[in-house]
Amino acid sequence: MTSKMTPIPPVTTGSVKPKKTPKPKKPDWRQAFAPKNLADTLLAGYLPILIALLVIVLPLAWMVLSSFKPANEIVTLDPSLLPQDPTLSNYETVGDRVPLLTVLGNSVIVTVIGATVKVVLAITTAYALVFIRVPGVNLIFLGILVALMVPPEVSMLPNYLTISSLGGRDTLWGIILPGLGTAFGTFLLRQHFMALPKEMFEAAELDGAGHFRKLLQSAVPVSIPAIATVSLVTIVNEWNNFLWPLIIIDSPEKMTLPVGLNLLQSIESQTGSYGILMAGAVLVIVPVLIIFAALQRYIVAGLTQGAVK
Repeated sequence: MTSKMTPIPPVTTGSVKPKKTPKPKKPDWRQAFAPKNLADTLLAGYLPILIALLVIVLPLAWMVLSSFKPANEIVTLDPSLLPQDPTLSNYETVGDRVPLLTVLGNSVIVTVIGATVKVVLAITTAYALVFIRVPGVNLIFLGILVALMVPPEVSMLPNYLTISSLGGRDTLWGIILPGLGTAFGTFLLRQHFMALPKEMFEAAELDGAGHFRKLLQSAVPVSIPAIATVSLVTIVNEWNNFLWPLIIIDSPEKMTLPVGLNLLQSIESQTGSYGILMAGAVLVIVPVLIIFAALQRYIVAGLTQGAVK
């Protein structure tokens, strides 16, 4: 008597291919403009963007375009957005009335040195607050938060008396010295360093790395977006700093660019000099816009993303 035996299925070797997850569908713009979604799209989407463009972009565009207009196209009853007869005479006048290369060089020196020292101090201070056992570290951090909340105008008089007694009045180092510490950069980088995995630094310790190597080889490379954000904010603040250089500097040869162009405003007080003032303002914002364009992709990443993926 023979019995039927069920065949054994062959064993397949190799890894089983996982099922592919369907890609998320791209939002359809037609759904956004459907009758039921039209009000939400306009009120919550396009209207805020339009208001932001009108408030922020339109004045900047008007300033740049007016810097190329002659006086009769600015002071007129029939203004136009685009210049009808473009001219560079406004920029030539700025160069004649203000020692432009001198004040520009002073701004570059103050910004480069001041921003570099600020960023380095922010990185090292934030690292020390997180990874080095310092007595009273919470009180130190509390003092940094207090400094972050105090307006800089409060310290103007003590800084002026101190710098004047040290002989720093009407000097570039007198502009740089009082603002070398940055509470904002220290706070931001401390919060960022606290989110870094401890295992990365423990592995560096097993390899015999000290704090200096851990800072340069572990903390800094994975914190480039946050450091770029702090650098951008610091550079913009240093470049646009106006009140303190105005107080501490007396001679035009030591003035920075914003203070030098304020001197231009005191010289050009007539109505027909709007184009000259616009040209001076463009010279102030163009370098900052170039730096922002180079670092803008790091801004959101430095404020939101984690260091290790």
